Amino acid sequence: MTTIIIVAILLIIFFAFPIAIYNRLVALRNRFKNAFAQIDVQLKRRYDLIPNLVETAKAYLKHERETLEAVIQARNQAQQTERQAAQDPADPNAMKRLMQAEQGLSGALGRLFALSENYPDLKANQNMMQLTEELSSTENKIAFARQSFNDSVMNYNTGREKFPNIIFANMFGFKEAQLFEIEAAEERQAPKVSF
Repeated sequence: MTTIIIVAILLIIFFAFPIAIYNRLVALRNRFKNAFAQIDVQLKRRYDLIPNLVETAKAYLKHERETLEAVIQARNQAQQTERQAAQDPADPNAMKRLMQAEQGLSGALGRLFALSENYPDLKANQNMMQLTEELSSTENKIAFARQSFNDSVMNYNTGREKFPNIIFANMFGFKEAQLFEIEAAEERQAPKVSF
């Protein structure tokens, strides 16, 4: 009778242990996907603000068409790349492409805001001031969402890499997640929005 009990306990442990590890990895993966969804919300808000900002600036920056077009092109590229990354936030290549696209957009916005310093009427425009304030607020929210995402990715990767979790993670296809980092030091800061 005791042999049957021991065998039953061993079978329960044998099956319960991998199930517990699997469920923990699923929970951690879902947390970082949810954290990416928060970035996604803020990026979409940012992408919606940019065309309004450019339209407001167009009247004042008639001779600066190249800069305005660069902002719109960078916005469209970032938005397209963001959609791809949103489909699978666990894909490290999609995250790298998104980081590069976001760096390009931040650079283009920085050039727009630097250029707008030369146009006092634009700086005083109420619409422009409101849009830049919203964009500045959105940039802060994006930074907080990135931080939350990176914390969730770190927890997931740490949970995934612990022994014996890594054995089951590899067996069940839990791949390492990519942090949302900006590689160029000068682009680690949000574009300066000052009017």
